[in-house]
Amino acid sequence: MKIAALAGGIGAARFLVGLRAAVPEAEVTVIGNTGDDISLHGLRVCPDLDTVMYTLGGGISAARGWGREDETFAVQDELAAYGVGPAWFGLGDRDLATHLVRTEMLAAGYALSAVTAALCERWKPGVTLLPMSDDRVETHVVLAGDDRRAIHFQEWWLRLHAGSPAESIIPVGAEDAKPAPGVLEAIAAADVVLFPPSNPVVSIGTILAVPGIADAVRTGGAPVVGVSPIIGGAPVRGMADACLTAIGVETTAAAVAAHYGARAAGGLLDGWLVDTADADTAAAAPGGVTVVARPLFMTDVTATAAIARAALELAGV
Repeated sequence: MKIAALAGGIGAARFLVGLRAAVPEAEVTVIGNTGDDISLHGLRVCPDLDTVMYTLGGGISAARGWGREDETFAVQDELAAYGVGPAWFGLGDRDLATHLVRTEMLAAGYALSAVTAALCERWKPGVTLLPMSDDRVETHVVLAGDDRRAIHFQEWWLRLHAGSPAESIIPVGAEDAKPAPGVLEAIAAADVVLFPPSNPVVSIGTILAVPGIADAVRTGGAPVVGVSPIIGGAPVRGMADACLTAIGVETTAAAVAAHYGARAAGGLLDGWLVDTADADTAAAAPGGVTVVARPLFMTDVTATAAIARAALELAGV
């Protein structure tokens, strides 16, 4: 079985652990969001790619869901002593090594996809991890209010905790970007395309904003199944509700399904897996989208593997 999954960070990474446990023989290609990428202290940081790599490679901090296990923050503390920020972005000492290697390779002329493959040689995540694009894409947020200033998504998310309403969310550079090598091929060759429980706006949405990717999903031969990141009218983790509000979408499983739309009507989904708390979604889902309700809290690997199996069953594979 060949599976293509469009992935953000923590939620997607945990789902992928369950997917790998559910179908260990499957050939999985993960197309990772790079819109959250940011340059700090001269280093290129790719949070979502690293979260997937560390999680599947066994190096993630289980408590935080991001960064390395047994992490220390001596360098960040020293920077703070010099009065150098930002203090709101956690750069761990172990994590810095990854960013140093990535930045050196990028400066030497290697594409991000090649760099990611090289980093995965150490972690061996058991999947093929591809950035959505080798081109630079950064998600920025235009704050609502008199100044209407734009800030990097990471500042809005981590420093402001999405507490300042967003007028718009813009994947800067996406319209001129090209899918990374292997991305369109993985979608075309897939037996099923999955949208793990990731932020529909700044994770899945940013990947789909790269020209060619949404069309490949929409017109491909594989069924497309999404797993709702919204349970009972609230995001499972993070502040996806603030992102959905910024684009005028309600924070419900049904509204997110409608946002993606049915492939039968030019949208993206064939199936939509929701939590049992949202079993009434079927009545409100777009025509052409089959809705199935199952428990969606990823409490452990066993529960997460059951969610992954349910998604594959919904796809009919």
